[in-house]
Amino acid sequence: MAAPTKRRAATEFKGFKGEPGPGDVVIIGAGLAGLFTALKLAPLPVTVIAAAPLGEGASSMWAQGGIAAAVGEGDSTAKHAADTIEAGAGIVDPDVARLVAEEGPDRIRDLLAYGVPFDRDLKGHYILSKEAAHSEKRVVRVSGDKAGAAIMQALIAAVRATPSIRVLEGYEADDLIVANDRIEGVRLIRPTALGNGRYAFVPASAVVVATGGVGALFALTTNPSYAKGEALAMAARAGAVIADPEFVQFHPTAIDAGIDPAPLATEALRGEGATLVNSDGERFMLAIDPRGELAPRDVVARGVYNELNAGRSVYLDCRTAIGANFEKEYPTVWGHCQRAGIDPSKELIPVAPAEHYHMGGIATDANGRTSLTGLWAVGEVASTGLHGANRLASNSLLEAVVFGARAASDIRNLLPHDRVGHFVVPHRIPGSGRAADTASRQEAMDALRSIMTKYVGVQRSGEGLKTALSELRTLSAASSNDRVLSNMLLAAQLIAAAALLRKESRGGHYRTDYPKTNPALARRTFITLADLEAVGEKPKKAHCEPPALAPCGT
Repeated sequence: MAAPTKRRAATEFKGFKGEPGPGDVVIIGAGLAGLFTALKLAPLPVTVIAAAPLGEGASSMWAQGGIAAAVGEGDSTAKHAADTIEAGAGIVDPDVARLVAEEGPDRIRDLLAYGVPFDRDLKGHYILSKEAAHSEKRVVRVSGDKAGAAIMQALIAAVRATPSIRVLEGYEADDLIVANDRIEGVRLIRPTALGNGRYAFVPASAVVVATGGVGALFALTTNPSYAKGEALAMAARAGAVIADPEFVQFHPTAIDAGIDPAPLATEALRGEGATLVNSDGERFMLAIDPRGELAPRDVVARGVYNELNAGRSVYLDCRTAIGANFEKEYPTVWGHCQRAGIDPSKELIPVAPAEHYHMGGIATDANGRTSLTGLWAVGEVASTGLHGANRLASNSLLEAVVFGARAASDIRNLLPHDRVGHFVVPHRIPGSGRAADTASRQEAMDALRSIMTKYVGVQRSGEGLKTALSELRTLSAASSNDRVLSNMLLAAQLIAAAALLRKESRGGHYRTDYPKTNPALARRTFITLADLEAVGEKPKKAHCEPPALAPCGT
C-alpha cells in the first residue's frame, strides 16, 4: 500500500462535542500513571478506581530498575531521545521521543517534591545505572532496585493527603458507557467477595484509563494478576483505535522458580556485569550480538528462549560482578532469590523469558487523548508512539509521569474550574455482578494463557497465530456470559490478529516464517474491533491508518 499523504494523525480529534458531562474526572487504575495524573489534576475532583488496596496489584510497585531521564553529567535529552528511537526498531514517533526526553528531568523533580528518595551521592548527584541500549548512565534508582515501590509509596501518601482525590478501593471497571458520541462514565463492579456484586455507575466529565498491561494473558509473566488487558477490550468495544498490539516485550531474566507471577531479576544486574550462561557453562549471548547481555531485550529474550528450546537451562551469573554485595545493592532480587532457595552471591539464578511489558495499547496523541471523545489513556495501557517495536529499558515509568502530567493539563484546560470540592456519588444500575463459575473461569484462563504463550509468545508463525485466533474465538464463544473472560479474550485476539497481519520481524514481534525486517512495513499498526472481526475472513492489508479516521484499501 502506498504511504498515506496528508492524513490526520492517528488519534487526532477535536475534543469534546458540546459541553463536558457532569461528574468527576474518573481514573481507572491506581498505579504510577493513575496516581500521578490524579495529583496533577488537583484541585479538580478526581475519583480513582482501584481494584485492590493502594499499593497492591500495580506493576509500578514492582519496577526494579528505576526511571530513565537525562539528568547525569555528559548526558542530554537529545541522546536519550536518540537511544529511544534506535531501540524502537524503526517505528518510534520521533516527536514523542523528543518531548518525553525533554520533559523527563522536570518530572523527576516533581517526584522529588512528592517525597521520592532517589539515590544520591555525598555531593547530591543522582546515582545512575546503565541499562540495555542506553548510551549513558541515566536510570535514576532508589536503594538499588526499589524504585517502583519507593515511588508508589510516596505517591500514595500524597494522594491520601489530597482532599480533591477520592479512591474507591475494591471496585473494578466493568465497561465504558458511551452516550451522545462521548464517554459518559464507567460501569463498576464490586466483586461478591467484597460486597453485593451488583453494578454501579459513576458519571464522568472525563475518563482516564491507567490500568497497566496484559501480562496475565501469558503463562509466564512478571506482571501482577490484575494486568489482564481488560481496558484494552473495553476501549475497543466502545470504538477506540488500538495501536501496535502485536508488540509485546518479554523480559529475558525472569527468575524461573515456579512462582506466578515470576519474580524479576532486574536488567541493572547485567548492567553491572552479570552474565548469562547455559547449562554447558557457555556465555552464549556474545555469539549472538557484540553487546552480549546488554543487547536490546528482544534479542536477549530470543537468545534465552532458543537455549531453553534446545534443552539447555539458562542462568544469570552474578557471583563475580555483584558477589557479596548482592543483598545490600539489590535487596528486592535478593529477597526473590531467597524465596526460591537461591543464594545469588554464590549460586547461579535460573532464568527464562516472561511477558513483561506491552508496547501496544489504546492509541493516544501527545496529550493522552484517545480517538473517543472524553477518554484519555496513560501508562502501559496507552500506545503513545514512544516505545515503537521495542521499549527502551526504564522508559515505562518515565512515560507514565510525562503523559500523566500532559493528560491532566489537557483535561484541566477543557473542564470548567468551578467543579471543586464535591464528588459524584456512584449509583446502582440494573443487572447483577459477574456471576461466573470460579472453576470454569480458571480453566478457561489457563487455556488462554497456554494459547498465548505457545503461539503468540517470544517467537511466532503464521500457522501458529491462525491456530491461536481459532482457539481464542472458540473460547470466546463459550465465555460470552463472563465479562472478565470476554475482555481478556478480546485483548488476546487483538494481539494475535495484529501479529498475524504484520508479516515481518521487528523488535518484540518475531515471526519464524518472516524472520527479516521489511523496510516497507516501518509503520505503526492501527486496528479497531471491526478490523479484528474481518481478520481471517478475507484478505486484508495490514498497517493502515485507522479506518475510523482514514479508510484504507483492502
